[in-house]
Amino acid sequence: MPTKNIALVAGGYTGEYEVSLNSAANIARSLDPAKYTVYKILVNRDSWFYEADNGKVEVDKNDFSLTVDGKRITFDAAFITIHGTPGEDGKLQGYFDMLNIPYNTCDAATSALTMNKAYTKTIVHGIHNLHVAKSMQLHRKDGHDVATIAAALKFPLFIKPNNGGSSVGMSKVHNVAELPAALEKAFKEDSQILIEEFIKGREFSIGIARLDHQLKVLPATEIISSKEFFDYEAKYTPGVTKEVTPADLTSEQNERIAAIVSEVYLRLNCKGMARVDFILDGDTDDFYFIEINTTPGQSANSLIPQQVRAAGMDVGEFYSKLIESASTSA
Repeated sequence: MPTKNIALVAGGYTGEYEVSLNSAANIARSLDPAKYTVYKILVNRDSWFYEADNGKVEVDKNDFSLTVDGKRITFDAAFITIHGTPGEDGKLQGYFDMLNIPYNTCDAATSALTMNKAYTKTIVHGIHNLHVAKSMQLHRKDGHDVATIAAALKFPLFIKPNNGGSSVGMSKVHNVAELPAALEKAFKEDSQILIEEFIKGREFSIGIARLDHQLKVLPATEIISSKEFFDYEAKYTPGVTKEVTPADLTSEQNERIAAIVSEVYLRLNCKGMARVDFILDGDTDDFYFIEINTTPGQSANSLIPQQVRAAGMDVGEFYSKLIESASTSA
């Protein structure tokens, strides 16, 4: 049986370019070469290209094809592993939709929506047992009166860019005096920012995917950081954060969490794999939604591969199921 041509699309336009390349390397290593011929396509602002043995081959964007050694190569499916724009925010999804090329992620509308943290929280609001921290959204073009913010929300507060899949630009502030610098830091990353009340509790992340036409909730990971919150440094600096997979949760907590994340996935019309980050309030044991990530990191030590292994599954088989689901949903 001939192998399927898979475009493994990596890179992107954000500070997580290198993280994306690590994800792509792990996916390429994990996929079965007897089933798939993988072409790693790097996307940056200047060019889209495949690194062939004899140099770079530019992608023909008219039909997303390559010409390698005089032979035209088209793709059976695209595996998008770009964190942030243009692979997580719906832009590539819309492009592939127009070319009728199946892909592994949520569709263009859901990808665009879930990149906006405030809009996402509005849609998931009201799910049974799901709580959302009180928050407000600010736009760079508007005035930003710190007194108004301080009157509306209780300190400490989290300030973060509203769009973007990364943890760059986040701050935790404890008083009014710290607000201006935190706002400036977040506005450097995005024209919209989200300010939300800090929920004290244990932080978790949990993967979910549609495999063989059924929802599969993976074992949760607890994030135990020596920093005050799980920012970019905590995420990518060895030794700063301890990750425990599977997390130490009761069977009741696991059941409740699985029901919540399944409903979040369905309500947002997700496809492929996603990862939901949440906090369990230390006093009430309530589940507080942080965000959903629709192209989560896939380096060997990333959370989803950890959770797949903890579930007793083979990571390569997991990726294969995502590709086959993409192929049948186009």
